[in-house]
Amino acid sequence: MKVAGLDGCRGGWVMVVAVVDGGGGATVERVERILELEALAARLEAGELGAVGIDIPIGLPPTGRRRCDVEARRMVGPRRSSVFPAPVRGVLGATTHADATRRSRAVSGTGLSRQAFSLLPKVREADGFVTPQRQRHVFEVHPEVSFTAIAGRPMAHYKKTPAGRAERLETLRQVFGDSAVHARWRIGGTSPDDVLDAFAVAWSAGRRLTETHLQLGGELDERGLRMEIVA
Repeated sequence: MKVAGLDGCRGGWVMVVAVVDGGGGATVERVERILELEALAARLEAGELGAVGIDIPIGLPPTGRRRCDVEARRMVGPRRSSVFPAPVRGVLGATTHADATRRSRAVSGTGLSRQAFSLLPKVREADGFVTPQRQRHVFEVHPEVSFTAIAGRPMAHYKKTPAGRAERLETLRQVFGDSAVHARWRIGGTSPDDVLDAFAVAWSAGRRLTETHLQLGGELDERGLRMEIVA
């Protein structure tokens, strides 16, 4: 079966497609960029993709923080700042940072960081694409949690530094022997760390498909979506 790992990028989503064998191994088939998540619909309906991991919050709380975000921050240790708390559902309609902050404070007492606000368009896109039925195959993955699970320890370096990229490439070689080649592909609208993150997400998608994954959180939101992170 094929699985996919997606990470948001300037030009849409970078996607790593891999073939998972029965023994838990995976072979990368291709790395590509898609403009929107809806492009996955036909592949899912045709059964071409058995599992799709996406690095974006899926399942949003009415107030407060999701348990999976708290558990993920604890797991990644020194990389905890990479785990942004998911926005509350009430901010999805906000068009400015000030409006999003006002809406967030009204229901949870806390504002919304500019980093989290910048992700809001993709959070909205994922929320419109994923349904409780579709979530059987499409789910949230956080790359730093995946890297931690592969290595058995949190990454020591920030991903955008040369040391961080080298550390993540070496980690990916444990599960994708050819990752170094694919990670150097130049795909318009993406950055090198986008591609590396998509590889890590694809690894977790393979684990979900073979039911060898780790699940953080798991409670349902008001739409019936699981608020979970898979690794």
